[in-house]
Amino acid sequence: MGQYISMTCRFFWSDSDSILQYPVAPRDESVVDNYHGLMIPDPYRWLEDCDSKEATEFVEKQMKLTDSVLKSCEIREKLCERLTQVYDFPKYNAPFRAADKYFYLYNTGLQSQSVLYVQDSLDAEAEVLLDPNTLSDDGTVAMIVYAVSEDAKYLAYGTSSSGSDWVTIKVIRVHDNTILPADTISWVKFSTINWTHDNKGFFYGRFPAPEGGEKSGANYELFYHFLGTDQCEDILCWTDPENPTYTCSALVTQDGKYVVMCITDGTDPVNKVYYYDLSLGLEGYKELPGFVKLVDNFDASYTYVANDDTIFTFLTNQDAPRNKIVRVDLKQPKPTCWEVVIQQDARDVLESATAVNGNQIVVTYMRDVKNVLQIRDLRNGDLLHHLSLDIGAVSEISCRRKDNIVFIGFTSFLVPGIIYACNLEGQVPDMTILRETTVPGFDRTEFEATQVFVSSKDDTKIPIFIVAKKGVELDGSHPCLLYGYGGFNISIKPDFVSSRIVLAKHLDVVYCSANIRGGGEYGEEWHKGGALANKQNCFDDFISAAQYLISAGYTHPNKLCIEGESNGGLLVGASINQRPDLFGCALAHVGVMDMLRFHLFTIGILWTSDYGCSEKEEEFNWLIKYSPLHNVRRPWDKASDKVIQYPSTMLLTADHDDRVVPLHSLKLLATMQHVLCTSLENSPQTHPIIGRIEQNAGHGYGKPTQKVIDEAADTYAFMAKAVGASWID
Repeated sequence: MGQYISMTCRFFWSDSDSILQYPVAPRDESVVDNYHGLMIPDPYRWLEDCDSKEATEFVEKQMKLTDSVLKSCEIREKLCERLTQVYDFPKYNAPFRAADKYFYLYNTGLQSQSVLYVQDSLDAEAEVLLDPNTLSDDGTVAMIVYAVSEDAKYLAYGTSSSGSDWVTIKVIRVHDNTILPADTISWVKFSTINWTHDNKGFFYGRFPAPEGGEKSGANYELFYHFLGTDQCEDILCWTDPENPTYTCSALVTQDGKYVVMCITDGTDPVNKVYYYDLSLGLEGYKELPGFVKLVDNFDASYTYVANDDTIFTFLTNQDAPRNKIVRVDLKQPKPTCWEVVIQQDARDVLESATAVNGNQIVVTYMRDVKNVLQIRDLRNGDLLHHLSLDIGAVSEISCRRKDNIVFIGFTSFLVPGIIYACNLEGQVPDMTILRETTVPGFDRTEFEATQVFVSSKDDTKIPIFIVAKKGVELDGSHPCLLYGYGGFNISIKPDFVSSRIVLAKHLDVVYCSANIRGGGEYGEEWHKGGALANKQNCFDDFISAAQYLISAGYTHPNKLCIEGESNGGLLVGASINQRPDLFGCALAHVGVMDMLRFHLFTIGILWTSDYGCSEKEEEFNWLIKYSPLHNVRRPWDKASDKVIQYPSTMLLTADHDDRVVPLHSLKLLATMQHVLCTSLENSPQTHPIIGRIEQNAGHGYGKPTQKVIDEAADTYAFMAKAVGASWID
């Protein structure tokens, strides 16, 4: 590769007039790919090797550039200080039970990772069972998955380092916190831990051990591990080498009689269902004999709810895009023998159903992106009780079928967190607050959250939540932060984020969340409306939301910032390509930016069910139209007045992100800087284009609290400078 030079560009934002030294990254013009007869150059292919000397040098130069820009953001230190204060509040998860003990996660406020506690009763003194903060000096080792054995004598837990998706499982003896030396499980990824009820071991999923340094994202395997044995002795329960993209998860039924395996291909909400009768035993096998195939196609999704011996209850979207609950007897598994217990609702999405109190189920519905809770009869689906909740989202349901108490986690934009204990023993549910979170300096009465419905380009109504100070004047003067995701059937529901409150209180920011198509907010039809050939609907929905916020008087294009993460990072990248004039700032976190090559790295192949794949000509034609990397253009070439440019843009990634690998953000960063800034003299692009590359971090899950605060301080100080927001004490 060639040597770096620096290109001097003047940049203006807010009241600044500064010189920005963009490093000019070498371009390898010889790299050109033939996609179905169309030649597509990829001059920054060398950035795909993120550990190479050239890529390391690129990252170092970009980090210096970003630091120079952030130093000009006057409120950065003040913002970091205030964020630290409002993050410093106790955070609880709902308790769960094993045997006669209770377990829960708790963070005092600023601890890097939450700590797992155990107690003999809800009133008893809690003891630390596992503190992940002791596993590393910098808080970058996180507990990603954990499960307690049925007798509550053992804890199996999986940790990852520096944000990686790769997990190592270990086992602790609960009564004395002793780690069992023989039980170390490696190369685990996207796995649950499920103990058999004899407490002898557990099921887990993994990928094959790497060969030659290459970490595989194919040929998933399901194993059973006996306590006290080496991993090499584990029983292989399932693999499908003829279908290397298949993955699976295992669940031991509540009665301990069966293990239910769900097989998926990609990220679509469809799966096969196999089961194994655990009374046949697991001992003595190197490979488990075949599971019984209950559902052997990918026509719908099936989620286990409960079973009474061979009679199983599932939540499914089979001929029901908003989901229903069905029942089948394993002795009569033909499709004609399946019975509907709860029909699909006319408008609400049936999100979950959890068995409790013998023959009852806690049912969660989503109604216009707000949760509704009901207690129903498991046997016939009859509605027994409505559980009263504020407008917001259910974050957790924790209960056992044999218990009469269900713990419910609740949150909203203005409710930091409430954990309810609902006792179902009497004729009427007794719902009390077990724990309620308070945030220092936060008074919810100073703010209001509203929901509006906006027409998209094709007149589809898109829900948007708007959070602002009470009595906000619609004069177009307010900084506005618009967040979106729109993919993989994931619903973006109301939740409390400390940084948003700081922005609203001290920067007068109006925060908005657009529930665009591609998500699961209205069921599978809503998801499919923003996937594959319909992906452009996501960008149209998001742009329509932005246009509404401007026309309604909340903000002005120069004051509007958009933000998204992962698939939402793709959303931001595509939106600024398509409408650079509409935004004053863009924050794209760990985005999927190279839509022609994403499937070649780590687990990217699994996303083809939502995006498509460039190796197929029809799907290539979808992808090339919106791929952020391939659609960077100089907007002033089309504008008659020559004043349109890209918004101030920050692309965020992390050096250990092995889900959406850093090459996506790095290649787009190099491309944007080249096309918009360094390839011509006196570029009209005076808004900065920078990257924030986090060290010792991954895709986001398990990120230490201090890293979360530092990132929020950097991104929102950059936003404040870009949109001209001033600090209000």
